[in-house]
Amino acid sequence: MDLLYPLPQLLVSGITFGAIYALVGLGFVTIARASQIINFAQGEFVMLGGMITFFLFKGADLPYPLAGLLAVVIVVLIGFILHLLVIYPLRKASLPILLMATLGASLVLSSTSALFFGTLPKALPPFLGSGPFEIGKISISPQSLWVVGATFLVLLSLYLLSHRTFLGKAMEASSTDPLGADLSGIARDRMIFLAFGVSAGLGSLAGIFITPLFYVSYHSGILIGLKGFIAAVLGGWGKHSGAILGGFVLGVVESLSVAFIPSGYKDGVAFMILLLILYFRPKGILGSPFIDSRRW
Repeated sequence: MDLLYPLPQLLVSGITFGAIYALVGLGFVTIARASQIINFAQGEFVMLGGMITFFLFKGADLPYPLAGLLAVVIVVLIGFILHLLVIYPLRKASLPILLMATLGASLVLSSTSALFFGTLPKALPPFLGSGPFEIGKISISPQSLWVVGATFLVLLSLYLLSHRTFLGKAMEASSTDPLGADLSGIARDRMIFLAFGVSAGLGSLAGIFITPLFYVSYHSGILIGLKGFIAAVLGGWGKHSGAILGGFVLGVVESLSVAFIPSGYKDGVAFMILLLILYFRPKGILGSPFIDSRRW
């Protein structure tokens, strides 16, 4: 059977997609490490990051870096508001209710985005020109290098936050040992509040980095959010390194599948991987527990 596309080029594409999924997955893990909550509005943070940057850059005529910075700030504020209006009032509710609440918030954010920004897809220019460079027969976009580099920089920042700062340790303690956190004087609600802000910031960064590569629209956050969730589950729920590993594995497998099946079926590969990982290894590749049963 002849391959539809050259494998090296598909591998490069898969690494780029994998970095995007990893960034989104890191947002899921950040909230989960502080609260064991699965935030299905995470994809909307990604969408809003791209949409708001486009509006500030093209509509308000702000410089590109300033537009991106303001977009991150605005999306972080939206993350805080989401916690205050949706999560905090339901803080004593069961996990299924919280899941439905975040799913409802996702629909509200996407609908509101369509109202403010319109329904037409948006795109941003690349950070450093549009021309790719060639290595042999492989074409690499500079924007792809930005995405991959940003992913590992974010991972390093989250590692330092979790293991080298009191704030990061307090956020994790709020999830892994709520009683111990209370006895230690840690304000768990405040830690969850901060986790939503960090997660929103991660999502907005992902949106800013990917909008020069792909069109973003009001409904694009749903699919990218689900794939980020699959990446986090695949790598090992609750681990930052697991989200990175899962994202790259998912991106590469999904991209390579295009060599053998029509590209229209590519999105289905991610969900097939999710079913397989839940059936054969529900703890993920790195073996971290998936859900804390105390939340049920």
